[in-house]
Amino acid sequence: MSDPVFFITGASSGFGESIAVEATKRNYKVIATARQSMKIRHLKDAGAEVMDLDVTADEATLAAKLKEANSIYGKITHVINAAGYVLEGALEESSNQEILDTFNTNVFGAVNITRAALPYLRAQQSSVLAHFGSLASWTGMPGIASYNATKWAVSGLTESLVPELAPFGIRACVIEPGYFRTALLNSGAHRIQSARHITAYDNTAARNFHGVLDQADNKQLGNVASAARVIIDVFTGTGVGAGREIPVRLVLGSDILAGIKEKMANTEKLLNKWEPVIVTTDHKD
Repeated sequence: MSDPVFFITGASSGFGESIAVEATKRNYKVIATARQSMKIRHLKDAGAEVMDLDVTADEATLAAKLKEANSIYGKITHVINAAGYVLEGALEESSNQEILDTFNTNVFGAVNITRAALPYLRAQQSSVLAHFGSLASWTGMPGIASYNATKWAVSGLTESLVPELAPFGIRACVIEPGYFRTALLNSGAHRIQSARHITAYDNTAARNFHGVLDQADNKQLGNVASAARVIIDVFTGTGVGAGREIPVRLVLGSDILAGIKEKMANTEKLLNKWEPVIVTTDHKD
């Protein structure tokens, strides 16, 4: 695709930031967004346009933001929805508001931006829409069930959009990384603890997973800069993406590769074991 224009949410850190950096290095046009654009001043210095953007804003506000973004270069060809965070805590400990806030950012944020961006992507007749799933799209994890639910939702959403948007030349893709060395697992802005603490969950899988995340933090196997290069290659048909179709799922990292293969094997075992029961529920006529 010639002269791509990337519109990226969640560009203040992690994958969003790395994709913006990689795209600007290649002299592609980039519109990087964050809730506070002052936090991505370094991307502006590198050549990107930057905008304040809250993916949970109302429909009219987001429509105006996308119209403004499209006016910068006269088009948008690639939309990358990278905004998201982890809510940590057993489900019982998590309040309705905490869970709602997680879905509002991780799922409805992607939906909001997609709906606002689609008129501009359709106008190109050849464009890319990408969301972020995760290893958590495939494997349930105690203590972060709400996060798992959001990532399963995003992967399912994207798979449904593939045939829905194909008639307009829009390739939808969900990027599914394993554990990558980003700030996602740092306590604070991207990994938030539920306010409530129920002692019954102490020394259970839900609480022990906190330690698993702590041990993984800043020691993740995945290199986010390397992943950003692959993502840009795949979405522009260059480098490792040359001659390849954009996949429904762009899986990144050897750990998630192993996790998906295990999930597939376990699912096949489950179906084989229960097949005699499964088929009994069909009509006989």
